[in-house]
Amino acid sequence: MYFRNIIGQEEIKSRLIQSVQTGFIPHAQLFCEQGGSGAFPLALAYARYLNCSNRSETDACGTCPSCVKYNELAHPDLHFVFPIVSKKEKKKEICDDYLPEWRPFLKSHTYFNIENWLEYIEAGNSQALIYSKESEEIIHKLSLKIYEANYRILMVWLPEKMHTTCANKLLKIIEEPPVHTVILMISEVPDQVLGTIFSRSQQIHVRSIQPEAIVRAMMNEYGLSREDAVHIAHLSGGNYLKAMEAISLGEEKRFFLDQFKEMMRNSWSRNVKGMKVMADTLAGIGRERQKNFLSYCQHLIRENFMYRFQAPELNYMNTDEAGFAIKFAPFVNERNVFDLMEELAKAEKHIMQNVNAKMVFFDLSLRLTVLIKR
Repeated sequence: MYFRNIIGQEEIKSRLIQSVQTGFIPHAQLFCEQGGSGAFPLALAYARYLNCSNRSETDACGTCPSCVKYNELAHPDLHFVFPIVSKKEKKKEICDDYLPEWRPFLKSHTYFNIENWLEYIEAGNSQALIYSKESEEIIHKLSLKIYEANYRILMVWLPEKMHTTCANKLLKIIEEPPVHTVILMISEVPDQVLGTIFSRSQQIHVRSIQPEAIVRAMMNEYGLSREDAVHIAHLSGGNYLKAMEAISLGEEKRFFLDQFKEMMRNSWSRNVKGMKVMADTLAGIGRERQKNFLSYCQHLIRENFMYRFQAPELNYMNTDEAGFAIKFAPFVNERNVFDLMEELAKAEKHIMQNVNAKMVFFDLSLRLTVLIKR
């Protein structure tokens, strides 16, 4: 990963490059984003630039021994920590056990989220975590002598998913880091990062990608016309993952849209049998996907409410979603929109609290039956 591969974010690139050139390199940095803004590729490009022996004013050289090893993501002084699904029967209990999957995943995914990673490793309904056992691995890796680089780099993707034991061990390292050690953390929910880690790290806030940068990327990477690219950039809201989804509705979003349609139809027709079937289906997709589905439902309720104002610049729906909105939008109005959003948010909270999923989705459907006819 190079700085030149990252879409937009010119200000942050310049700041990171300047920190290396001036020698001001904080030993613990926390890249914060809301997803799809490029925090991970930025951190990885920064790590490469730090250890490049022939760096230019704008990027790593790509040809020195360090860069060659970064190409394969196998540099001996580059270490990764990331959420995994522990599988004792397959002897996959720490991050290093997943490196054979992690490296090719990074090579094929410049921009990604936890759902992409879980799908890649076929995690099923399991939730990914950074387990307490990883703390021993982190201490061991950072106690090793630096092999051939200027800096030993530990990249921690999604520190908010760390077990408390592991997070506390990382805190000790942040307070007393080994010499020439740089810890780069990448978070999508920084509010959930252990407070003492957050306060001891330099925060780098990665904002949403500028619309014009996404327009250029869509035109160059996918051959879209400028008009189509501008529309995609608008739908993305500065999130490159959403921009790619907007080009072609992904399997996950298509499933969510189909379930949303079914939920609303069941509630409108008071189809209790259909509600039970749908609750069974959603109960089987795993907690992470259940939370994502309910978040997606809230997004669609908002968009259908705004659709009624016939102001395209206020809408962020793709073609398939907009097609459904033609008939559904009239049922989302001033009398029920806030209550609909509240019920969906409440259901999402219950899922996060591990309440029985079948009960949550069936109860939600019953509540929507009343609201949808207001």
